[in-house]
Amino acid sequence: MSHPITSGMILAAGLGTRMRPLTNTTPKPLIKVAGRTMADRAIDLLKHNGVENVVLNASYLGEQIKDHFAKRTDIQIDISEESQPLETGGGVTKALPLLKGDAFFVLNGDAVLLNGHTPALERMARKWQHEDLDILLLLHPSNKAIGYDGRGDFTLTSNGTPAFRTEQRDAPYVFTGVQIIARHTFEGRTVTKWSLREIYQNAIEKGRAKAIVHDGDWLHVGTPHGLELAEDHFAKFA
Repeated sequence: MSHPITSGMILAAGLGTRMRPLTNTTPKPLIKVAGRTMADRAIDLLKHNGVENVVLNASYLGEQIKDHFAKRTDIQIDISEESQPLETGGGVTKALPLLKGDAFFVLNGDAVLLNGHTPALERMARKWQHEDLDILLLLHPSNKAIGYDGRGDFTLTSNGTPAFRTEQRDAPYVFTGVQIIARHTFEGRTVTKWSLREIYQNAIEKGRAKAIVHDGDWLHVGTPHGLELAEDHFAKFA
């Protein structure tokens, strides 16, 4: 049986080029949606699921991220500084000494996840089996994702096994950026630029990857227009 997952990471080092001009002066994870930054919302999800320490990586406009989270004291927050963005895989690898346990959550700091009937991270923690899995992904139906107009990322079998979309076909599910990753998958990895996609691919090939489908809302805040759509969505419940 796996131990409870008490550590999580927020990926917050990207340049946010598609969100310009807003990101010319503000790192994307600190852009507010309905009055709260996207990174704070991600940390809220982790805290409410029993996570005790959170790591954020910071590079572009990193001093703003450090200053902002130095003021948040309700949960332990550490900053992993990158002189240049290391992409998702390199960023997590550099932050490993700050992460605890045999597995941990990793969330994107530039999207908004709203829980459905059962909190998404709680569902994932229940599904996680360290003996059998290297990765557990949270997917969302592509056609229900707010602010998303891409071709999707994954297909999914009836038993929850994901597969990457082929170039020739669209896929019914988009990756939310929310995941549980086993620490041992980083053995032998170096602190260089590389993508977590490599870990997903290896896990899929080994039969050690699963995914569940989110039953709440997911807001893809990738552009200024996506931000407008996200604000409109929250306004419906105001």
